[in-house]
Amino acid sequence: MEIVQKALAFVGLLSLCALFIYALQDAPTDENFEKKLINDYNVYALQVPENLDFAGESMPLKNPDILERMDRELLVNTYWQSNGLLMFKRSEKYFPIIEPILAKNGIPDDFKYLAVIESGLTNAVSPAGARGVWQIMPATGRENGLEVNDNVDERYHLEKATEVACKYLLKSKEELGSWTLAAAAYNAGNAGVSKRLKEQEVTGYYDLLLGEETGRYLFRIVALKEILSHPAKYGFNFREKDLYKNVPTYTVEVDTAVTDFSKFAQNFRINYKILKLHNPWLREPYLNNRSRKLYHIEIPKEGYYQ
Repeated sequence: MEIVQKALAFVGLLSLCALFIYALQDAPTDENFEKKLINDYNVYALQVPENLDFAGESMPLKNPDILERMDRELLVNTYWQSNGLLMFKRSEKYFPIIEPILAKNGIPDDFKYLAVIESGLTNAVSPAGARGVWQIMPATGRENGLEVNDNVDERYHLEKATEVACKYLLKSKEELGSWTLAAAAYNAGNAGVSKRLKEQEVTGYYDLLLGEETGRYLFRIVALKEILSHPAKYGFNFREKDLYKNVPTYTVEVDTAVTDFSKFAQNFRINYKILKLHNPWLREPYLNNRSRKLYHIEIPKEGYYQ
């Protein structure tokens, strides 16, 4: 029995020594850290798919210039991981609103990715004065029936702004002849794109020499389309529950002035912040409504904000 106990003690001592040596070898030294970093994080060149298109119009990837420009946008948007994950999360929330409006107006579904690169699916504000998910300028909004002033700015109304974007894109397609040129014109204007086509004596987007922003524009759209359509292929991992969801709402009609939206919100058991989250087009804490216009205000259903 004593011999067995001594043997067990010896084995235990050997095991303890082995663990100590292993711990020393695996200590977070600079050398080990660098080794782990190299082994655990790798950056890969991406294979540009052989066939890519926008709105059914093929991208001429056999052209080396087109291939390199497409490769750039795939790399930039794949390895900007935090932004990529946010696009997956937001698209789950906003695409179901945008898609049926595009379809109703005869706009190819791919144009939802134009909204992604315009604003990141947020109510962005540009230095030039564009606003909202579709980045609509004040004059364009008013010309297409939106109310745009300090009190009410319907460029922040996603459904109405999407309708305006559709009108603009349909007009561009009619004037310029292709969806790729219509997409470019959303960035540079119909007149700007038309002028460049005439100056350079070409008929298509991929043959145009353009400025940096418009020159990258369509490639960015196609890159986001490719990545958002194939998350696993580009290394994005998430669960369904990680994605953002729309909070169900019901509509309240208002055809008078509202003097205090904080008090108005309390009538529906929400606060001013929640009211503004669902109605960002209401720009001030009150509604003037001298013309007695009928407005539709979205109120979240009970139980979603505690």
